[in-house]
Amino acid sequence: RSKEFKARETQKPRKLRKRKKPKKKKKKLRFRRSGMAKVNVSDSGTVGSSVLSLDSIRESLIRQEDTIVFSLIGRAQFPLNSPAFEGSPSLDSANSSSLTEFFVREIEFLQAKVGRYENPEENPFFLDNIPHSVFPTHKYPTALHPKALSVNINKQIWDVYFKELLPLFVKPGDDGNYPSTAASDLACLQALSRRIHYGKFVAEVKFRDAPQDYEPAIRAKDREALMKLLTFEKVEEMVKKRVQKKAETFGQEVKCISDSGDGSEKKYKVDPFLVSRIYGEWLIPLTKFVEVEYLLRRLD
Repeated sequence: RSKEFKARETQKPRKLRKRKKPKKKKKKLRFRRSGMAKVNVSDSGTVGSSVLSLDSIRESLIRQEDTIVFSLIGRAQFPLNSPAFEGSPSLDSANSSSLTEFFVREIEFLQAKVGRYENPEENPFFLDNIPHSVFPTHKYPTALHPKALSVNINKQIWDVYFKELLPLFVKPGDDGNYPSTAASDLACLQALSRRIHYGKFVAEVKFRDAPQDYEPAIRAKDREALMKLLTFEKVEEMVKKRVQKKAETFGQEVKCISDSGDGSEKKYKVDPFLVSRIYGEWLIPLTKFVEVEYLLRRLD
């Protein structure tokens, strides 16, 4: 026993193993796509199971104001260049009536092949020209009512833009730079279309918030009653003031050296009051028109 005891004494003590602390799982950060309304959808994927956030829709509409103001500023650097969108088609332009229409058709065809129009927020101007995507596309949540999803007033937006809006904020004239002009027109058209058709999301949120208020007018096909329910004049005035302020900020001519006369008037690339007017007379009314058209199909 004494030998065993001495042998144990001479042995080195075993090191105690430290217990490893459990590793904390890193939280995956999920980023919202710019401009996308935040949508939470259950596994069933039905319209009733998705929850649209009114706050995120409002944030998206505010961000879209920036895009619209910048696109108007970009177009204002060119004169009207009416032959680009009024000129006779070439022999190889297929169904296009002008250079601008041909340009838009070709760009939309390409964008469709990479999945742009799989996004319910995007609406093509030429529906007969849209192929399926050749790449795997993101599965967007089902946020809108399927029967009302097809509301598309881009033909009306096209006519309003070229006949009424464009002559207001660009200088008359023709510098022959038609391809760049067409590209700028497309940027404006897509920004305006996106904003106006966002009315579908707005209408869906408002309907879910108070279906009892909207259902009688929808069943009666009462457009005037729906328009009254959708109109909030204070909000509209706030939007008009905000876009005017943005146009003043984004579109002012910047000078590195101040002139001797501090009282000189500021120069703007696009008249800020005109941007506010475009919202008040065209964008907001057309958005509400889309909202009404959507709601009329909401119970189908």
